[in-house]
Amino acid sequence: MSEIQTTEGNTTLSALCQAYDKGLILYFYPKDMTSGCTKQAEFFRDEHEWFTSLGYGIVGVSRDSLARHHKFIEKSGLNFPLISDTSEALCRDFSVIVEKSMYGRKYMGVDRSTFVLNRDAEIIKEWRGVKLAKHFDELKSYIAEGV
Repeated sequence: MSEIQTTEGNTTLSALCQAYDKGLILYFYPKDMTSGCTKQAEFFRDEHEWFTSLGYGIVGVSRDSLARHHKFIEKSGLNFPLISDTSEALCRDFSVIVEKSMYGRKYMGVDRSTFVLNRDAEIIKEWRGVKLAKHFDELKSYIAEGV
């Protein structure tokens, strides 16, 4: 598995998954410091202790640079690492680059998605096209049921 850049240093997805008893919650988001992405990150920040107590780590992924990620972490008080996927390799591996439209203009962007990975870095649950209002409850229910 290829090396990835996180705000805590270079590693592999496999190593991140194996660092926790049950695995990893890997979430993809479009852009640091935007309203929806900040709300999503703050949810994971606020629930970080709950998820880790049940054996799961949390890592966010976007195409932003490490420098921008560090600003986002500082501004939002995040307590988990972010992956800088400027090459879009991880985004492509998880098929989260999709056609989007804003103000009639079409572009390729990151589809807000969450994946639960086991310790072998295998996907055991996924949510694509995440709408934040319902997603947090669905994710917490899924994790709580698996305990």
